[in-house]
Amino acid sequence: MTTSTSDREDLIRAEAAALGFDLCRFADLDADWPAAARLAEFVAAGRHGEMAWMAETAERRAHPRAMWPDARSAIVLGMNYGPAGDPLAILGEPAKGAISVYAQGDDYHDVIKARLKALGRWLQARFGGELKVFVDTAPLLEKPLAERAGAGWQGKHTNLVSREFGSWLFLGSILTTLDLAPDRPEPMNCGTCRACLDVCPTDAFPAPFQLDARRCISYLTIELKGPIPHEFRAALGNRIYGCDDCLAVCPWNKFASRAREQKLAAREALKAPTLADLARLDDGAFRALFAKSPVKRIGRDRFVRNVLYAIGNSGEPALAAEAERLLDDPSPLVRGAAVWALSRLFDASAFAALRDARLPAETDAEVRAEWAEALPAA
Repeated sequence: MTTSTSDREDLIRAEAAALGFDLCRFADLDADWPAAARLAEFVAAGRHGEMAWMAETAERRAHPRAMWPDARSAIVLGMNYGPAGDPLAILGEPAKGAISVYAQGDDYHDVIKARLKALGRWLQARFGGELKVFVDTAPLLEKPLAERAGAGWQGKHTNLVSREFGSWLFLGSILTTLDLAPDRPEPMNCGTCRACLDVCPTDAFPAPFQLDARRCISYLTIELKGPIPHEFRAALGNRIYGCDDCLAVCPWNKFASRAREQKLAAREALKAPTLADLARLDDGAFRALFAKSPVKRIGRDRFVRNVLYAIGNSGEPALAAEAERLLDDPSPLVRGAAVWALSRLFDASAFAALRDARLPAETDAEVRAEWAEALPAA
């Protein structure tokens, strides 16, 4: 007995749902790929910052078939990771660290890739064909592909917005040699709303539908390897890994629901950790706390750098002791961030005295520059 095309798509959707996916859509790969031109402009303007891989793989991102010429169709899968509460509420608790919603549970790459592989095995056994699976780590522009498949639209903040899930949708994709009936693309439904643009603490959006990653807090706290530029440090507030502001304020979130996949649920220890506890993490404790978490990929030193900037922004004199202890940390990145934090928590005379005592023993040029450039509290 043969399976009709429409029956085939319905069967794939049903299997995807059984595997825990909240969304399954289809796109053909015959049309042009306007996203390639947007990516080229983004890279040409240098807005990718230190993410050199975006420039190096630009040609492969020009079209899904540039990466795999035999691909005929794409299956776009989505998994809801909607938070249980207001993700911006923690910004009012300066002695605690704000970790982006997506990073409070297990690493979505691992959760989704296992399900994609399972769906791929089922797909090949049932319908044949060749396929490749993707979860954000290959040169495939997944948000434009999701838009093409009708999963949502790229909002003015360049992120995907879904009628059903708002801002909270992890994406995965399967490219296949099968011919699958495409879904209708979703039109852009942002209207005149500017909420995502106006809320950005660092003005990372030069214009609607454009992002300058070099100004984005997610880029600064996750991708940037060195010290975060002084001009952005105060705007970080207590955001220590990523930023949810532009996602959380989207009006379409009124239709969002809490994630049903328990592996994506926020761990208690990561909902509102204290900055004091996080500042005390050595490498082993960092790895233990963030096991199976996407946070682990930035490493302990970069993470503690972020924690120290948050301590400097906290206005909590009691946290100065944590920063002062880290002036002896083996990492120059951590020591430099500790200097800045103390310049924010100490008054001018106390900071000057500390600088006079500590600077002569500092051997790293970047940390010495932090001491020289730091502006103590008046």
